[in-house]
Amino acid sequence: MNFSEKNTTTRWVIVIISFLITVLILWNTYTFFQIFKNEERLKMELWATAQKTLQNAGQDSDVDLPFQIISNNTTIPLLLADKNDSILQTKNIDEKILHNSKKAQSLLKSFKNAGNRIEIEYVKGKFQYLYYGNSPLLNTLKYYPIALLLIIFLFGALVYNYYKASKVSVQNKLWAGMAKETAHQIGTPLSSLIGWVEIMKADNIDSTMVVEIEKDITRLQNITDRFSKIGSEPILEVKDLITETKNAYNYLESRFEGQVDFTFSAPEKEIFVKLNPTLHGWTIENLVKNAIDAMRGRGSIFITIEEEFGNAKIKVTDTGKGIPKNLFNTIFDPGFTTKKRGWGLGLSLTRRIVEEYHKGKIKVLNSEINKGTTFQISYKKCV
Repeated sequence: MNFSEKNTTTRWVIVIISFLITVLILWNTYTFFQIFKNEERLKMELWATAQKTLQNAGQDSDVDLPFQIISNNTTIPLLLADKNDSILQTKNIDEKILHNSKKAQSLLKSFKNAGNRIEIEYVKGKFQYLYYGNSPLLNTLKYYPIALLLIIFLFGALVYNYYKASKVSVQNKLWAGMAKETAHQIGTPLSSLIGWVEIMKADNIDSTMVVEIEKDITRLQNITDRFSKIGSEPILEVKDLITETKNAYNYLESRFEGQVDFTFSAPEKEIFVKLNPTLHGWTIENLVKNAIDAMRGRGSIFITIEEEFGNAKIKVTDTGKGIPKNLFNTIFDPGFTTKKRGWGLGLSLTRRIVEEYHKGKIKVLNSEINKGTTFQISYKKCV
């Protein structure tokens, strides 16, 4: 049995034990409730007997005990009525109810439906009926299981969230470790490629070819730098948002020229924000590549930078297949993807870079099926 299986078995054991404890508590509560309910019925039967004794008492009868029994009932609400449901006597009932005949009859009916009735034959062939309800203590005990279940549910939710947070934390560490290891593994052949480029220059190989290879090597170096920053707190610098966005845009425009129509729009001035250039470039590339996938490699992409109330906003709009409104938030979840290939990490990483590292906001601004989607990133401007 491996470590994961042991953890699963332990969790199931805890769940089963918790379930059994809950059932035991609920059963004991039900048992106590029935015991108290039976005790209250015995008290009411004793009260009915005392009431009958008082009604049939003569001048020389000793009524101290019956009177004491009747007086000692200070918690159980009761109504004494005749066969026509006319109320003859009450005890422990709110005065507001007694002054309203409809409410009084409704209360009597509820006592009757609950089966809380005792028949009193005070004279041969003549009857009165005692109807009673639960005492405050019994009512409290009746709702105790509900409160207990609510507490158990909240505790279970707390435990679940703890385990979930722990699992996410472990996964984040795993992804960060994998990313750093990937960066490390890429670094070795990359160093070798740089050396080969220098040899190609010395051998006077076609300069155009060498330049293109250098661009791709620079690209690999950027990718390595990005992966090495995952899991670490990046250094933020005050940079011109327009320039940094344009750098990522220019690279993508050259790579997809002839397939996608790119449009870039920004104010004719600098907009300074705190960002990490490497990670910001990754953010723009992720959004643009996501847009290209949504358009299946053909269409138009519009990148717009605007200022609004102390914020700088980047909007990336495509003419792709669109996103259903109920998926606006889900698409940022790790593992979510609509493609047959891919791990669904692009938008999740993008949100983490924007919101956790740069303290910004990213969202789907709007989307229409078969018309396109607009993503918006917001950063605080530096004054």
